[in-house]
Amino acid sequence: MTGGLIATLIVAGVLVLLIAYVWITYNSLVTLRVRVDEAWSDITVQLKRRADLIPSLVETVKGYAEHEKGVFEAVTQARAETVSAQGPAEASAAENHMQQALKSIFAVAEAYPQLQASTNFLQLQSELVDTENKIQASRRFYNGGVREFNTKIQVFPNTIFVRGMGFKEREFFEVEDVAAISEPPRIQF
Repeated sequence: MTGGLIATLIVAGVLVLLIAYVWITYNSLVTLRVRVDEAWSDITVQLKRRADLIPSLVETVKGYAEHEKGVFEAVTQARAETVSAQGPAEASAAENHMQQALKSIFAVAEAYPQLQASTNFLQLQSELVDTENKIQASRRFYNGGVREFNTKIQVFPNTIFVRGMGFKEREFFEVEDVAAISEPPRIQF
């Protein structure tokens, strides 16, 4: 009888440890998933902020350089892609287009000294650089959260059962041309 009781206690102890492990792992994955969702939300807020600045920037530059229609169309198209992007992969592609469009508009601005002296243009530039810095910081935070979440899913023994609980790895927010976004657009006057 004593041997049966010890075996029962051992089995019950192992079962309690297994339940505690699953419970703790599940709750930590939920916490990480919420953190990643929050970080993605921060990115979308900053991308929206930049998208809201673009029409003002275009209108300001357009007042000085009306014949640069192709540049304005490229910026408008890039803005539309950014606003409509769903998820990290689409946002990454839109980010590449936006960086190229912003380079073009600032290249146009360099040709117009009156524009470079415009208080409105300078303020928009400053806000845009600030927003670019915030996007970069948000991307780092998001990618750090995704790294932690994906690692927790992939480690043994978690990998055995977490996918069955509905946890899937997340995409990193990466861009094709890392050099294009490694720093905010350079603005030289």
